[in-house]
Amino acid sequence: MVSKDICSVADVATGDVGSYDLVDATGTSIKIALIHTENDRWFAIHDRCSHGRIALSEGFVEGESIECARHGALFDLATGNPLSPPATVAVKTYPVTIQNDRVCIELAAQN
Repeated sequence: MVSKDICSVADVATGDVGSYDLVDATGTSIKIALIHTENDRWFAIHDRCSHGRIALSEGFVEGESIECARHGALFDLATGNPLSPPATVAVKTYPVTIQNDRVCIELAAQN
């Protein structure tokens, strides 16, 4: 598993979402939405709605879920599973760790 240092914890305020372009171990470009929830938890998901193909980082964080700005599909931040229609397919999630005030993501997707 490849751990990637993404940013400082100060770069994404509580309740906000950041969008990052990364390259995984195979050289493939991926776009990640990094979410810092109101209860100070960190999540990373693929930054593309599985239904509307819009960046989830443009959506709205609600607790530990994110709502797509285009059609309102809601996704669980921990699992990537859709919680409401019109989405029916999960988005990939990535483990997040905090090391010395730096946010790191494991680039092997969890699902």
